[in-house]
Amino acid sequence: MERHLDEVLQELRKDILRIGVLAQESIFKSIEALKNRDKTQAQEVIDADTKIDELEISIDEKCVDLVARYQPMAGDLRFITTGMKINAELERIADIAVDIAERVLEIADRQLLKPLIDTPKLSAVAQRMVGDAIDAFIRRDVELARKVVLSDSEADQLRNAIQSELMNDFLAKDPATADRAVPLLLIARYLERICDHATNIAEDVIYMVEAKVVKHHPEQLS
Repeated sequence: MERHLDEVLQELRKDILRIGVLAQESIFKSIEALKNRDKTQAQEVIDADTKIDELEISIDEKCVDLVARYQPMAGDLRFITTGMKINAELERIADIAVDIAERVLEIADRQLLKPLIDTPKLSAVAQRMVGDAIDAFIRRDVELARKVVLSDSEADQLRNAIQSELMNDFLAKDPATADRAVPLLLIARYLERICDHATNIAEDVIYMVEAKVVKHHPEQLS
């Protein structure tokens, strides 16, 4: 019985890694679509979301079944419940990538206001944080999870820089740029929210491994 539970938990770990990879691909493709103003790639991100949604439901059902069937205790129970939460976070990240792709479709036929500099930087931070958060979960790596949580301030700074530039250098000076500036503002906010979800995953990993709640308690990170 115990050996079989271990096998099923390993399958669950692989499923969560799979949805994590799909979510990361969605982020990458949505930003590539933005940089290239590629409507075809943006639509691919939108179309792929159905597969991610189906996987999210399947993982959730597997977690519920595991709890009902095996009545796991302590570490195994924390792993399963954390897996459910991370599964939901990753599905939401993929949804946000769809939001980015939809904004790309809005501006793909228009000239960009300026070369994209900070937005790709913020995207790189978001992708790194998501990847590290997933790795922390798979490897039960608390130090890596702490690194993810502490990286969130970098994402906030980049989002603020993007917002300040778009609002002060474009919208304030020429309101007619709104149809091109507002989608870029939203994309910056979307990317920062992806970083927030990655932070949530990392905080859940710390709880899973150490049974320590660090959400809203940054002093617990030390």
